[in-house]
Amino acid sequence: MLIIPTLNGGEKFHEVLKSIAVQKLKLQRKIIIDSQSSDDTVLLAKQFGFEVVSIRRDEFNHGLTRQQGVNMAPETDIVVFLTQDAILADEEAISHLVACFQDATVGAAYGRQLPNKGATPLEAYARLCNYPAQSRIKSLADATELGIKTAFCSNSFGAYRCLALREVGGFPSTTILGEDMVVAAKMILGGWKVAYCAEAQVYHSHGYSRVQECKRYFDTGVFHSREAWLLEKFGQAEGQGFHYVVSELHYLWNHHYKLIIPAALLRTVVKYFGYQLGLAEGKIPLSIKRHLSMNSRYWKKA
Repeated sequence: MLIIPTLNGGEKFHEVLKSIAVQKLKLQRKIIIDSQSSDDTVLLAKQFGFEVVSIRRDEFNHGLTRQQGVNMAPETDIVVFLTQDAILADEEAISHLVACFQDATVGAAYGRQLPNKGATPLEAYARLCNYPAQSRIKSLADATELGIKTAFCSNSFGAYRCLALREVGGFPSTTILGEDMVVAAKMILGGWKVAYCAEAQVYHSHGYSRVQECKRYFDTGVFHSREAWLLEKFGQAEGQGFHYVVSELHYLWNHHYKLIIPAALLRTVVKYFGYQLGLAEGKIPLSIKRHLSMNSRYWKKA
């Protein structure tokens, strides 16, 4: 079963649907959960054979909405998730991802995200760093080496064994983001493993502005603040962030992008500032948090 949450998918959504249509693995069900799109998203999805579930925009929640889709098919063994802007790279992308579950100890799997055509060097490096060319199966034993990245997962192109998902209580309904990491972490702590499949690939990257980066990292700080057990169990995020910054600078220098380094450093400062604000969100008035956040609708329910 495949589930895609949607809201005004735009022209790229058509490319996503076409990439799904040519997959060699035939899906039993294809569902979009649409938050009142005002464009052709729903019409396109129906033309490509998707079932459509409509919800109000203010009902959307990253975890709750995905769990709603899972609950629609309790007999399903494996559920695959995509986002509306993730284009499958070849006709075997889903086959490769689902093949990870031949290992009976794997509870979740996620694929490799490649930068979109025309991506900036910073955008491209983010994908290279977080989604390397080598596959890996992660367990609790890897926490010493990987820290919080042990529980890293991504619903932009991810899949779950429904048995394992039920064991950990399904997707959380209260997180601002990171529902995939919460589930992966609980699975790992419960003895399951998480597979990263480099052969299962999608084109998916974001060219965020500095303001958007600040907002996204504010939300990440909120997530870490409210899900503090993740850092307690797997390690602090700041250490991983420092290693990322150093490796990014090496990448830019070695690939002759030296002129971009000042902009990269400024972006790092912006992200760190947003993250620290998020960690301190308990001291910030609700009205201000709505402006600081990339997920402003989340705060209407707070």
